[in-house]
Amino acid sequence: MQTASNQMFEQFEHSLSMIRHASVDVLQLLKIYVAEGKDPRWFLEQLEQARLNLGGWTNVAKRLHLNDAEMSEFTLQLRHLQQAVPQYERGQNVHENQRIAALRFLSTLEAVKAKQPRLRYDTKVGEAGDDLQIQAQRQLRALELTIKALVSQAWPDTLQLTNHLKLQFGADNVRRWLTLGNSGDILSGMMFSELALLLVDKKEFARHYSTIFHTATSLTYLVDPRITLQAFLEHCRQLRNAVISGRPLSSAELALLDSYSQQIAGPVQRAFEQKKTGVNPSTYMIVDDAALKAFWEQAIERDKEAGGDTTSVSDNIEGQGRHAKRTPEEREQLISGVLWGAVGVMILAILGGAIWIFSSEVAQRPIPRVPTAEALESTELEVPSPRERLSSLGVTWDAFSLHSAIDRNDVKVAQLFLQGGMNWELSWTEQAMAIKNDEVLELLLRYRMQMDEPKPCRRFINNISHSMANGQKLTMMRKSYLQTFCSRPPVIARQHHELELAEQRMLSQPNELNQKWLDIQQAIYDQIR
Repeated sequence: MQTASNQMFEQFEHSLSMIRHASVDVLQLLKIYVAEGKDPRWFLEQLEQARLNLGGWTNVAKRLHLNDAEMSEFTLQLRHLQQAVPQYERGQNVHENQRIAALRFLSTLEAVKAKQPRLRYDTKVGEAGDDLQIQAQRQLRALELTIKALVSQAWPDTLQLTNHLKLQFGADNVRRWLTLGNSGDILSGMMFSELALLLVDKKEFARHYSTIFHTATSLTYLVDPRITLQAFLEHCRQLRNAVISGRPLSSAELALLDSYSQQIAGPVQRAFEQKKTGVNPSTYMIVDDAALKAFWEQAIERDKEAGGDTTSVSDNIEGQGRHAKRTPEEREQLISGVLWGAVGVMILAILGGAIWIFSSEVAQRPIPRVPTAEALESTELEVPSPRERLSSLGVTWDAFSLHSAIDRNDVKVAQLFLQGGMNWELSWTEQAMAIKNDEVLELLLRYRMQMDEPKPCRRFINNISHSMANGQKLTMMRKSYLQTFCSRPPVIARQHHELELAEQRMLSQPNELNQKWLDIQQAIYDQIR
């Protein structure tokens, strides 16, 4: 009988093997011919070469039949895998996060294969029979009911919950949920993405749920448990939509859903056993076939009434159903548009006066041409890519513009650069750290796989040391960056050496300054070891 660790190891090895075979097919479609696939870093390098050969990511995406968002998701999942498995030799120990990264990229490869029929690689990692499909339906139901129970526990008064939702999402959304849901249960009228947002919103999570989900063993796939929870729930939304549409889940999706259930429900179950919460996720898995069928029939009916759950799980309620605050670039564009409009009106007035003075004949106004039906049909409405959106804002696509956006805490512009695939460097965060631009720093942590500065920690640690010596604190954000990017053996060894030197200076010359430096070096070492 296989142990859980052996099963995880074999599934991980099998996933990597299929990814290597798939990389050969994908690269051949991009006119890069190789005999065999290698590790994820190699695959990423070959994709970059394909981008250069074909003239950009847009042309790469066209060959794979992907849109800009799907291409960004493909490269992002590959970067996650490369970060989790930088170099792997058969027989090494496998961590759960490595298996999740491999399965998530394998699931992405399945989506690419469905888009491009010329791809023929295999992505099967196990069985996907009817019993496992029923188990997946139970797991998705249990996750949804667990979220509802947690929200209901945080807001036991129905009227207060309704008023809170109205304040956060707007009255129109609240009326829609009350119409779709059961009487007296507004949560039953919400889409899964909206329920998940109530859990992972920054303020809601910190206020109600952080004590439940901050554990040492779960939700460590990304740097922040909340961001990890958001990523897992977003994929659960996609899997739930597949079940509603009648599509069976693949073996990779079933394996991922099993991991998501353990990672999300596990901390809640432990909190229940420790009497920290009244929500018991295990009870939601106990359901007979008739009740399970009734649950999904109702879910399908409500999905049709609501028009489908097509919105990704966001990480912030702000802007949902309300007008978002304009960024500096949008305000500048608005002012510029008003001024140019005034100039245009003035020019038209001058021309009209000139025509009235020097001409006794009234020029006939040309009849505007109405577009033909063929012209309207030929117009394709495409979602603009991140690069196109940046261009419309007047922002050039270069590293300097991204660095500038980070410095001024412009989350919208920085996110468009990162969604477009631009890499960033750890040294660009120095000013943001100094003035506590936590919003953009948190955004960068979500795209940590795109941090490609070679050996960034010496400068980063020196900068933090001098900042602390000047009276600044070792904030939670600085701790997160140290743990994310500098918890590596060479950096730890060098910092240990710095700590020993500080101890020697303190022993030879005991004074306040040397004690201060010793405390600083000790604090940094404690974060990365």
